[in-house]
Amino acid sequence: MNDILLAADADGTLLTDDKRILGKDKAAIRELREKGGLFTIATGRAVTYARPIAEELELDIPAVIFNGAAVYDFGQDSFLWQCTLPKTAREHILLFKEQFPSIGIEILRGHEVYVVNTNAREEEHILLGGVDPIRCSIDEVPPDGWIKTLLSDEPEVIDEVIKFAGNHRMDNLHLVRSAPVYYEILPHGVNKGSALNKLIELTGISGRRIAAVGDFMNDLEMLKMADIKIAVANAEDVIIAQAELIVCDNNSGAIYEIVQWLKKNVKC
Repeated sequence: MNDILLAADADGTLLTDDKRILGKDKAAIRELREKGGLFTIATGRAVTYARPIAEELELDIPAVIFNGAAVYDFGQDSFLWQCTLPKTAREHILLFKEQFPSIGIEILRGHEVYVVNTNAREEEHILLGGVDPIRCSIDEVPPDGWIKTLLSDEPEVIDEVIKFAGNHRMDNLHLVRSAPVYYEILPHGVNKGSALNKLIELTGISGRRIAAVGDFMNDLEMLKMADIKIAVANAEDVIIAQAELIVCDNNSGAIYEIVQWLKKNVKC
């Protein structure tokens, strides 16, 4: 498997519902590496939220984070590349806050997490990530270097947020639903697929077949660019339709099953 690069989404794919990495999946990742393959994560998480995963897996190549707005080397603790939101994004964020006063709003900037509006879903997100955010007004957030904004609320509210966004021009922005309770504001043209290509370019990794696995809409572009397109059984219908290989759900050892498939079906 020395010509394989396997990129896995984190939440809903690599991680179980209670945010663990199964022992069999960790063992499979080790085996993939021992046989010459490479493994990384492609996640919507920020640096602080993704770090525990990277450290547990001892990632030895950079990762895609912020849903494709950055490539980060956890070994060197540094950004290899990042793309930031235009300053006009602030006005759109204020528009969402005005229309949906209870929505959680998290602004991600470098290593910093700013919470400018909170609710139960946002507090749950902070708790799961184990981070200590900066709680302040949007006016107190430094005006430049915003990489991503996360909007959080109940699924039915996020449905309305998406409808609202569809009725307003939001130039130079890419908006994507990354979970039933999350809607993300990213720089235009940013996605996991383009960032994975950027990772390959920056690291000099070339000539490998790309295997990518995910579960939600924010994984779609990554699967489209991959040579081997994989969905977990719990994935959204659009991801299932894109995949050529469907493995078990995220609670049952999806990465283990992928590595077993690669061993049987990939010829170097």
